[in-house]
Amino acid sequence: MSWAWLRDFLYPALVLGLFIVPRVLQRYRIPSAITCIALGALLGMTGLGDLRADPAVPLLSTLGIVSLFLFAGLEVNFAELRQGSRVLGSHLIVKALVLGLAALGATAAFGLDWRAGALVSLAWFTPSAGFILDSLPSLGFGPTQAFWVRSKAIASELLALAALFVVVQSASVERFLGTSAALATLIWVLPRAFHVFAARVLPFAPKSEFAFLLIMALVAATVTRKLGVYYLVGAFIVGVTAVRLRERLPALSSERLAHGVELFASFFIPFYFFRVGLHLEASDFSPAAIGLGVLFAVVLVPLRILLVVVHRGRTMGEDARESARIAVALVPTLVFTIVLAGIAREHFGLPAYLYGAMLVFTLLNTLVPAFVLRGPAPEFDTPEVPWPTVNATPPPGPRLPE
Repeated sequence: MSWAWLRDFLYPALVLGLFIVPRVLQRYRIPSAITCIALGALLGMTGLGDLRADPAVPLLSTLGIVSLFLFAGLEVNFAELRQGSRVLGSHLIVKALVLGLAALGATAAFGLDWRAGALVSLAWFTPSAGFILDSLPSLGFGPTQAFWVRSKAIASELLALAALFVVVQSASVERFLGTSAALATLIWVLPRAFHVFAARVLPFAPKSEFAFLLIMALVAATVTRKLGVYYLVGAFIVGVTAVRLRERLPALSSERLAHGVELFASFFIPFYFFRVGLHLEASDFSPAAIGLGVLFAVVLVPLRILLVVVHRGRTMGEDARESARIAVALVPTLVFTIVLAGIAREHFGLPAYLYGAMLVFTLLNTLVPAFVLRGPAPEFDTPEVPWPTVNATPPPGPRLPE
Protein backbone atom coordinates (compact mmCIF):
# COMPACT_ATOMS: atom_id res chain seq x y z
CA MET A 1 0.00 0.00 0.00
CA SER A 2 1.35 3.44 -0.94
CA TRP A 3 1.41 6.15 1.67
CA ALA A 4 2.67 8.89 -0.69
CA TRP A 5 -0.50 10.95 -0.21
CA LEU A 6 0.34 11.24 3.47
CA ARG A 7 3.70 12.96 2.91
CA ASP A 8 2.27 16.50 3.10
CA PHE A 9 0.75 15.73 6.48
CA LEU A 10 3.50 13.50 7.85
CA TYR A 11 5.56 16.01 9.82
CA PRO A 12 2.62 17.89 11.38
CA ALA A 13 1.10 14.54 12.36
CA LEU A 14 4.45 13.38 13.77
CA VAL A 15 4.88 16.51 15.89
CA LEU A 16 1.30 16.26 17.07
CA GLY A 17 1.77 12.62 18.01
CA LEU A 18 5.05 13.18 19.85
CA PHE A 19 3.72 16.05 21.93
CA ILE A 20 0.07 15.16 22.51
CA VAL A 21 -0.01 11.38 22.92
CA PRO A 22 2.74 11.34 25.63
CA ARG A 23 0.81 13.99 27.60
CA VAL A 24 -2.34 11.88 27.49
CA LEU A 25 -0.48 8.80 28.75
CA GLN A 26 1.34 10.64 31.52
CA ARG A 27 -1.80 10.43 33.63
CA TYR A 28 -0.93 6.72 33.90
CA ARG A 29 2.65 7.61 35.03
CA ILE A 30 4.21 6.56 31.72
CA PRO A 31 7.23 8.80 30.97
CA SER A 32 6.99 10.65 27.69
CA ALA A 33 10.30 9.18 26.49
CA ILE A 34 8.89 5.66 26.64
CA THR A 35 5.79 6.73 24.73
CA CYS A 36 7.97 8.28 22.01
CA ILE A 37 9.99 5.07 21.71
CA ALA A 38 6.76 3.06 21.46
CA LEU A 39 5.39 5.36 18.73
CA GLY A 40 8.62 5.01 16.77
CA ALA A 41 8.56 1.22 17.13
CA LEU A 42 4.93 1.12 15.96
CA LEU A 43 5.63 3.14 12.82
CA GLY A 44 8.95 1.41 12.13
CA MET A 45 7.65 -2.12 12.41
CA THR A 46 4.52 -1.43 10.37
CA GLY A 47 6.27 0.69 7.72
CA LEU A 48 3.81 3.57 7.98
CA GLY A 49 5.23 6.64 6.30
CA ASP A 50 8.59 4.96 5.58
CA LEU A 51 10.25 7.22 8.16
CA ARG A 52 13.33 5.01 8.55
CA ALA A 53 14.70 6.46 5.31
CA ASP A 54 13.57 10.01 6.00
CA PRO A 55 16.56 12.40 6.38
CA ALA A 56 14.71 14.84 8.64
CA VAL A 57 14.30 12.44 11.56
CA PRO A 58 18.07 11.86 12.08
CA LEU A 59 18.66 15.62 11.98
CA LEU A 60 15.96 16.35 14.56
CA SER A 61 17.19 13.43 16.65
CA THR A 62 20.77 14.74 16.62
CA LEU A 63 19.58 18.19 17.70
CA GLY A 64 17.76 16.50 20.57
CA ILE A 65 20.64 14.41 21.94
CA VAL A 66 23.19 17.20 21.46
CA SER A 67 21.07 19.83 23.22
CA LEU A 68 20.23 17.40 26.04
CA PHE A 69 23.89 16.75 26.83
CA LEU A 70 24.76 20.40 26.34
CA PHE A 71 22.16 21.15 29.01
CA ALA A 72 23.62 18.43 31.25
CA GLY A 73 27.06 20.01 30.87
CA LEU A 74 25.67 23.46 31.71
CA GLU A 75 24.19 22.00 34.90
CA VAL A 76 27.62 20.97 36.21
CA ASN A 77 28.37 23.08 39.28
CA PHE A 78 31.98 22.66 40.34
CA ALA A 79 31.39 24.50 43.62
CA GLU A 80 28.64 22.01 44.50
CA LEU A 81 30.82 19.07 43.50
CA ARG A 82 33.66 20.36 45.67
CA GLN A 83 31.24 20.94 48.55
CA GLY A 84 30.20 17.29 48.51
CA SER A 85 33.62 16.01 47.41
CA ARG A 86 34.16 13.64 50.34
CA VAL A 87 30.90 11.79 49.85
CA LEU A 88 31.02 12.01 46.05
CA GLY A 89 34.62 10.77 45.98
CA SER A 90 33.82 7.66 48.00
CA HIS A 91 30.64 7.21 45.94
CA LEU A 92 32.69 7.16 42.73
CA ILE A 93 35.22 4.74 44.21
CA VAL A 94 32.41 2.33 45.09
CA LYS A 95 30.87 2.81 41.65
CA ALA A 96 34.19 2.14 39.90
CA LEU A 97 34.62 -1.10 41.85
CA VAL A 98 31.05 -2.18 41.06
CA LEU A 99 31.51 -1.32 37.38
CA GLY A 100 34.68 -3.40 37.23
CA LEU A 101 33.06 -6.42 38.88
CA ALA A 102 29.95 -6.09 36.70
CA ALA A 103 32.09 -5.87 33.57
CA LEU A 104 33.90 -9.07 34.53
CA GLY A 105 30.57 -10.74 35.26
CA ALA A 106 28.98 -9.65 31.97
CA THR A 107 32.04 -10.74 29.99
CA ALA A 108 32.09 -14.20 31.59
CA ALA A 109 28.32 -14.77 31.68
CA PHE A 110 27.59 -13.82 28.07
CA GLY A 111 30.92 -14.64 26.39
CA LEU A 112 31.54 -11.04 25.37
CA ASP A 113 34.63 -9.16 24.31
CA TRP A 114 35.90 -7.32 27.39
CA ARG A 115 35.03 -3.96 25.85
CA ALA A 116 31.44 -5.04 25.21
CA GLY A 117 31.29 -6.31 28.79
CA ALA A 118 32.52 -2.94 30.05
CA LEU A 119 29.89 -1.09 28.01
CA VAL A 120 27.14 -3.38 29.34
CA SER A 121 28.36 -2.67 32.87
CA LEU A 122 28.24 1.09 32.25
CA ALA A 123 24.75 0.71 30.76
CA TRP A 124 23.58 -1.13 33.88
CA PHE A 125 24.91 1.29 36.47
CA THR A 126 25.12 4.79 34.94
CA PRO A 127 22.20 7.10 35.73
CA SER A 128 21.03 9.20 32.80
CA ALA A 129 21.85 12.66 34.14
CA GLY A 130 19.96 14.71 31.56
CA PHE A 131 16.79 12.70 32.07
CA ILE A 132 17.12 12.77 35.87
CA LEU A 133 17.84 16.50 36.04
CA ASP A 134 14.71 17.20 34.05
CA SER A 135 12.60 15.00 36.34
CA LEU A 136 13.77 16.58 39.61
CA PRO A 137 11.13 19.34 39.83
CA SER A 138 8.35 16.75 39.65
CA LEU A 139 9.67 14.45 42.40
CA GLY A 140 9.03 16.66 45.41
CA PHE A 141 12.59 16.85 46.72
CA GLY A 142 13.83 19.51 49.09
CA PRO A 143 17.00 21.51 48.31
CA THR A 144 19.35 19.10 50.09
CA GLN A 145 17.93 15.96 48.46
CA ALA A 146 17.89 17.65 45.05
CA PHE A 147 21.52 18.67 45.58
CA TRP A 148 22.61 15.08 46.18
CA VAL A 149 20.57 13.65 43.30
CA ARG A 150 21.96 16.26 40.93
CA SER A 151 25.55 15.94 42.15
CA LYS A 152 25.60 12.13 42.12
CA ALA A 153 24.01 11.93 38.68
CA ILE A 154 26.52 14.39 37.20
CA ALA A 155 29.53 12.85 38.97
CA SER A 156 28.49 9.37 37.80
CA GLU A 157 28.07 10.64 34.26
CA LEU A 158 31.53 12.24 34.28
CA LEU A 159 33.02 8.90 35.37
CA ALA A 160 31.03 7.02 32.74
CA LEU A 161 32.04 9.37 29.92
CA ALA A 162 35.70 8.96 30.84
CA ALA A 163 35.30 5.17 30.98
CA LEU A 164 33.43 5.17 27.66
CA PHE A 165 36.28 7.04 25.99
CA VAL A 166 38.92 4.64 27.32
CA VAL A 167 36.93 1.52 26.38
CA VAL A 168 36.03 2.62 22.85
CA GLN A 169 39.56 3.83 22.04
CA SER A 170 41.42 0.87 23.55
CA ALA A 171 41.84 -1.11 20.32
CA SER A 172 45.49 -0.05 20.16
CA VAL A 173 47.92 2.23 21.95
CA GLU A 174 48.34 4.33 18.81
CA ARG A 175 44.61 4.88 18.44
CA PHE A 176 44.19 5.72 22.11
CA LEU A 177 47.04 8.24 22.07
CA GLY A 178 45.90 9.80 18.79
CA THR A 179 42.30 10.15 19.90
CA SER A 180 43.36 11.46 23.31
CA ALA A 181 45.46 14.11 21.61
CA ALA A 182 42.52 15.09 19.39
CA LEU A 183 40.18 15.33 22.37
CA ALA A 184 42.74 17.35 24.34
CA THR A 185 43.06 19.70 21.38
CA LEU A 186 39.28 20.15 21.31
CA ILE A 187 39.24 20.93 25.04
CA TRP A 188 42.10 23.42 24.51
CA VAL A 189 40.44 25.14 21.53
CA LEU A 190 36.95 25.58 22.98
CA PRO A 191 37.74 28.20 25.67
CA ARG A 192 39.69 30.24 23.13
CA ALA A 193 36.80 30.08 20.68
CA PHE A 194 34.49 31.29 23.46
CA HIS A 195 36.80 34.24 24.21
CA VAL A 196 37.09 35.20 20.53
CA PHE A 197 33.32 35.11 20.13
CA ALA A 198 32.76 37.20 23.28
CA ALA A 199 35.35 39.80 22.24
CA ARG A 200 34.90 40.00 18.46
CA VAL A 201 31.35 38.90 17.65
CA LEU A 202 29.03 39.35 20.62
CA PRO A 203 29.39 43.17 20.84
CA PHE A 204 28.15 43.45 17.25
CA ALA A 205 25.63 40.59 17.37
CA PRO A 206 23.73 40.86 20.66
CA LYS A 207 21.58 37.94 21.76
CA SER A 208 23.54 35.51 19.61
CA GLU A 209 24.88 33.56 22.62
CA PHE A 210 22.34 30.76 22.30
CA ALA A 211 23.05 30.17 18.60
CA PHE A 212 26.82 30.20 19.22
CA LEU A 213 26.57 27.74 22.09
CA LEU A 214 24.39 25.36 20.10
CA ILE A 215 26.64 25.56 17.04
CA MET A 216 29.72 24.85 19.16
CA ALA A 217 27.94 21.87 20.72
CA LEU A 218 27.05 20.51 17.28
CA VAL A 219 30.61 20.98 16.01
CA ALA A 220 32.18 19.38 19.10
CA ALA A 221 29.63 16.57 19.04
CA THR A 222 30.44 15.85 15.40
CA VAL A 223 34.16 15.79 16.22
CA THR A 224 33.72 13.29 19.06
CA ARG A 225 31.37 11.24 16.88
CA LYS A 226 34.13 11.01 14.28
CA LEU A 227 36.51 9.98 17.07
CA GLY A 228 34.17 7.10 17.88
CA VAL A 229 32.83 8.28 21.25
CA TYR A 230 29.40 9.48 20.12
CA TYR A 231 27.77 12.91 20.07
CA LEU A 232 27.12 13.17 23.78
CA VAL A 233 30.80 13.57 24.79
CA GLY A 234 31.42 16.66 22.64
CA ALA A 235 28.15 18.33 23.59
CA PHE A 236 28.80 17.69 27.28
CA ILE A 237 32.33 19.15 27.03
CA VAL A 238 30.96 22.36 25.49
CA GLY A 239 28.51 22.76 28.36
CA VAL A 240 31.22 22.16 30.95
CA THR A 241 33.53 24.63 29.15
CA ALA A 242 30.84 27.32 29.35
CA VAL A 243 30.47 26.66 33.07
CA ARG A 244 34.24 26.88 33.62
CA LEU A 245 34.23 30.32 31.98
CA ARG A 246 31.19 31.54 33.90
CA GLU A 247 33.04 34.23 35.88
CA ARG A 248 34.90 35.65 32.88
CA LEU A 249 32.14 35.17 30.27
CA PRO A 250 28.85 35.20 32.22
CA ALA A 251 26.74 35.80 29.10
CA LEU A 252 27.69 32.37 27.74
CA SER A 253 26.65 30.38 30.80
CA SER A 254 23.86 32.38 32.43
CA GLU A 255 20.86 30.72 34.03
CA ARG A 256 18.62 32.21 31.36
CA LEU A 257 20.76 30.73 28.62
CA ALA A 258 20.72 27.34 30.35
CA HIS A 259 16.92 27.48 30.49
CA GLY A 260 16.88 28.36 26.80
CA VAL A 261 18.94 25.25 26.06
CA GLU A 262 16.55 23.22 28.23
CA LEU A 263 13.57 24.53 26.25
CA PHE A 264 15.32 23.71 22.99
CA ALA A 265 16.12 20.20 24.20
CA SER A 266 12.55 19.75 25.41
CA PHE A 267 11.31 20.20 21.85
CA PHE A 268 13.84 18.04 20.02
CA ILE A 269 14.60 15.19 22.45
CA PRO A 270 11.30 13.39 21.70
CA PHE A 271 12.61 12.93 18.14
CA TYR A 272 15.68 11.15 19.53
CA PHE A 273 13.55 8.65 21.43
CA PHE A 274 11.23 8.35 18.42
CA ARG A 275 14.19 7.50 16.19
CA VAL A 276 15.39 4.87 18.67
CA GLY A 277 11.98 3.20 18.47
CA LEU A 278 11.86 3.63 14.70
CA HIS A 279 14.86 1.34 14.22
CA LEU A 280 13.74 -1.38 16.59
CA GLU A 281 12.78 -4.76 15.17
CA ALA A 282 10.33 -7.29 16.54
CA SER A 283 13.28 -9.71 16.76
CA ASP A 284 14.89 -7.39 19.34
CA PHE A 285 12.17 -8.42 21.76
CA SER A 286 12.39 -12.17 21.64
CA PRO A 287 11.16 -14.13 24.69
CA ALA A 288 14.80 -14.56 25.76
CA ALA A 289 15.45 -10.80 25.51
CA ILE A 290 12.30 -9.91 27.45
CA GLY A 291 12.94 -12.48 30.15
CA LEU A 292 16.57 -11.45 30.55
CA GLY A 293 15.66 -7.76 30.61
CA VAL A 294 13.10 -8.34 33.35
CA LEU A 295 15.72 -10.33 35.28
CA PHE A 296 18.20 -7.46 34.95
CA ALA A 297 15.59 -5.05 36.33
CA VAL A 298 14.59 -7.33 39.21
CA VAL A 299 18.20 -7.89 40.30
CA LEU A 300 20.02 -4.69 39.40
CA VAL A 301 17.51 -2.00 40.39
CA PRO A 302 17.29 -3.15 44.05
CA LEU A 303 21.08 -3.66 44.07
CA ARG A 304 21.71 -0.11 42.86
CA ILE A 305 19.30 1.28 45.45
CA LEU A 306 20.91 -0.79 48.21
CA LEU A 307 24.41 0.39 47.28
CA VAL A 308 23.39 4.05 47.59
CA VAL A 309 21.52 3.47 50.86
CA VAL A 310 24.41 1.58 52.47
CA HIS A 311 27.00 4.07 51.25
CA ARG A 312 25.08 7.10 52.51
CA GLY A 313 24.37 5.37 55.80
CA ARG A 314 28.08 4.62 56.33
CA THR A 315 29.45 7.99 55.18
CA MET A 316 26.70 10.37 56.38
CA GLY A 317 24.67 8.44 58.93
CA GLU A 318 21.56 9.23 56.90
CA ASP A 319 18.21 7.59 57.57
CA ALA A 320 17.64 4.68 55.17
CA ARG A 321 14.29 6.04 53.98
CA GLU A 322 15.83 9.37 52.96
CA SER A 323 18.70 7.60 51.22
CA ALA A 324 16.26 5.31 49.43
CA ARG A 325 14.40 8.29 47.93
CA ILE A 326 17.65 9.66 46.55
CA ALA A 327 18.64 6.21 45.27
CA VAL A 328 15.30 5.71 43.51
CA ALA A 329 15.64 9.05 41.73
CA LEU A 330 19.02 7.87 40.39
CA VAL A 331 17.63 4.60 38.96
CA PRO A 332 16.76 5.64 35.34
CA THR A 333 19.51 4.83 32.84
CA LEU A 334 17.46 5.54 29.72
CA VAL A 335 19.69 7.60 27.41
CA PHE A 336 22.96 6.06 28.55
CA THR A 337 21.75 2.48 28.20
CA ILE A 338 20.33 3.14 24.73
CA VAL A 339 23.55 4.80 23.54
CA LEU A 340 25.94 2.26 25.08
CA ALA A 341 23.92 -0.77 23.98
CA GLY A 342 23.92 0.65 20.45
CA ILE A 343 27.69 1.18 20.48
CA ALA A 344 28.26 -2.32 21.86
CA ARG A 345 26.07 -3.86 19.16
CA GLU A 346 27.52 -1.80 16.31
CA HIS A 347 31.22 -2.07 17.17
CA PHE A 348 31.70 -5.01 19.54
CA GLY A 349 29.21 -7.63 18.41
CA LEU A 350 26.68 -7.46 21.25
CA PRO A 351 24.20 -10.32 20.59
CA ALA A 352 20.71 -9.32 19.49
CA TYR A 353 19.03 -10.95 22.48
CA LEU A 354 21.30 -9.06 24.89
CA TYR A 355 20.67 -5.77 23.07
CA GLY A 356 16.94 -6.34 23.43
CA ALA A 357 17.39 -7.25 27.09
CA MET A 358 19.20 -3.96 27.72
CA LEU A 359 16.32 -2.05 26.13
CA VAL A 360 13.75 -3.88 28.24
CA PHE A 361 15.87 -3.23 31.33
CA THR A 362 16.11 0.51 30.74
CA LEU A 363 12.43 0.90 29.85
CA LEU A 364 11.50 -0.79 33.12
CA ASN A 365 13.93 1.13 35.33
CA THR A 366 12.78 4.43 33.80
CA LEU A 367 9.31 3.76 35.21
CA VAL A 368 10.55 3.28 38.78
CA PRO A 369 10.74 6.90 40.09
CA ALA A 370 7.26 7.85 38.89
CA PHE A 371 5.65 4.82 40.53
CA VAL A 372 7.76 4.57 43.69
CA LEU A 373 8.09 8.28 44.52
CA ARG A 374 4.51 8.93 43.44
CA GLY A 375 5.39 12.08 41.56
CA PRO A 376 4.33 12.93 38.02
CA ALA A 377 6.21 11.03 35.34
CA PRO A 378 9.38 12.73 34.08
CA GLU A 379 8.78 14.71 30.93
CA PHE A 380 10.93 16.74 28.57
CA ASP A 381 8.28 19.01 27.10
CA THR A 382 7.34 21.16 30.09
CA PRO A 383 10.52 22.45 31.74
CA GLU A 384 9.91 24.88 34.57
CA VAL A 385 11.53 28.12 33.45
CA PRO A 386 11.40 30.96 35.97
CA TRP A 387 10.85 33.86 33.57
CA PRO A 388 11.31 37.15 35.44
CA THR A 389 8.35 39.42 35.97
CA VAL A 390 8.30 43.19 36.34
CA ASN A 391 9.31 44.37 39.81
CA ALA A 392 9.69 40.76 40.92
CA THR A 393 12.26 39.91 43.56
CA PRO A 394 14.09 36.67 42.76
CA PRO A 395 13.72 34.02 45.48
CA PRO A 396 16.85 33.19 47.47
CA GLY A 397 18.80 30.16 46.27
CA PRO A 398 18.68 26.96 48.31
CA ARG A 399 21.27 26.52 51.01
CA LEU A 400 23.51 23.65 50.10
CA PRO A 401 24.41 20.98 52.66
CA GLU A 402 27.64 21.30 54.57
